Amino acid sequence: MTTEALDHDTGTAPQRWVKVLDQTRCIGCHACSTACKSENEVPLGVNRTYVKSVDVGVFPQVRRAFQVTRCNQCTDAPCVNACPTQAMYKRDDGIVDFDKSICIGCKACMAACPYDAIFINPEDHSAEKCNFCAHRLDVGLEPACVSVCPTEAILVGDLNDPTSKVAQLVQRKAAVVRRPEKETGPGVFYLGAHQATLDPLAARRPDGGLYAWATQGPADPQLVPAGHPGHNTSSAAALVSYDVPHRAPWGWRVSLYTWTKSLSAGMFVVALALAFVGLLGWSDPVVEWVAPLGAIFFLGVTGVLLIWDLKHPFRFWMIFTKHHWRSWLVRGSFVIGGYGGVAVLYLAATFFGLRPAVLVTGAVGIVLGLGTACYTAFLFAQAKARDLWQSPLLPPHLAVQAVLAGSAGLLPFTAGLSGAAGTDVVAVVLAVSAAVHLLMVAGETTLPHVTAHAHLATHTMTRGRYARFFWVGVVGVAIGLAAPWIGVFAVPFALIGLLAHEHAYVQAGQSVPLA
Repeated sequence: MTTEALDHDTGTAPQRWVKVLDQTRCIGCHACSTACKSENEVPLGVNRTYVKSVDVGVFPQVRRAFQVTRCNQCTDAPCVNACPTQAMYKRDDGIVDFDKSICIGCKACMAACPYDAIFINPEDHSAEKCNFCAHRLDVGLEPACVSVCPTEAILVGDLNDPTSKVAQLVQRKAAVVRRPEKETGPGVFYLGAHQATLDPLAARRPDGGLYAWATQGPADPQLVPAGHPGHNTSSAAALVSYDVPHRAPWGWRVSLYTWTKSLSAGMFVVALALAFVGLLGWSDPVVEWVAPLGAIFFLGVTGVLLIWDLKHPFRFWMIFTKHHWRSWLVRGSFVIGGYGGVAVLYLAATFFGLRPAVLVTGAVGIVLGLGTACYTAFLFAQAKARDLWQSPLLPPHLAVQAVLAGSAGLLPFTAGLSGAAGTDVVAVVLAVSAAVHLLMVAGETTLPHVTAHAHLATHTMTRGRYARFFWVGVVGVAIGLAAPWIGVFAVPFALIGLLAHEHAYVQAGQSVPLA
């Protein structure tokens, strides 16, 4: 039973709406899916709820197991924490609801959800999911799916009311939840559900041919077939017979944004750090002009990519006016905003010859530049479902990637403006950062992974559909090791290699189906 505090007025625990899905009663009629679409005007191609089916056993001992799949109404909802504008929010009665009027379409909630329960409505371009038909509950009606289920397989009620049927079932029967290891405190409980339906990796998908959902396929690169092709972790034979495709929320723009952000942060940090330790002069044109201008330019490109990736790009300003501080999308926006402002101040101080201001803004710029490079690690960490991104080494790795990108971006300019000594220093920085990056990549991909999801994502990155990008990244950055000998010729290889690695890492991290 929930441990929420007691209501001060009544002395009872506040209302906590939950659902109990009795899969021993489910007949797979899809009435709940149809009623949900009708009640909530859900367009074709997306679902607030659907019935997944898996064929379990070997002929003639075969049966079809069903699982009703939907938002889990988490006690500690990752989507709420990740949403930058509080468009996803939790009501006092435990329902995780949404406000489409302030959704910017950033898809952070989709990346954060461990259950693949959120989608972008193709008609209004806002995030949407099951909300227990809150508008019906508020007027005393049952959710649409509950009212139409012919076998009473779906029940809704107050978990904090010991007399409610759902509370009695949860307390007295072997009710389970999906992915308890994510510690989200789901508000959807399953009775009699087969593990092959609850675990998206436990049942394999047919390798080609037709099955119940015959149109599922890889035609759209953002769609990843559910199930685990050619793999079966269940103790009994299990084959997915009806499912919906898994959608990777963040595409190539996010991959590219991580690269342009590394260039912006790295060019300023590397140049100013070398100036502070005396390896480049403060009057060097690279330190005075190239570094801040490069930082501002690539930061501008980063901002364009981020806004372009929003489904509601003209609402981007809501990140600053309706911000939710727990979201690292918000925190990162303020960090990169501050970094851009400091870079402009540094440029102004250089133009007017204000050396003390140059030193102060340079020092602050290094700190904010590293923050700009590293905050994405915390943004990715809020995506609790993406196990590949949960590495504690990701912040320092992103810092190393920024140094790699920054030194590569500076090297052609030092060759033309700083002389041989400056060029040699930056080339060595490029080679060392390339070596550290490759060592960290080797560690991330060869050490055993704690979870099956992380292992499968790594396999997808190194041997699966993103392997070409990954190995191009390895070879390109490896050529960067030769920068002290081949100079600027290493630059395009290092930068293209880093971009390829970023794309493989970002996309593979989202490739594992969650429902």
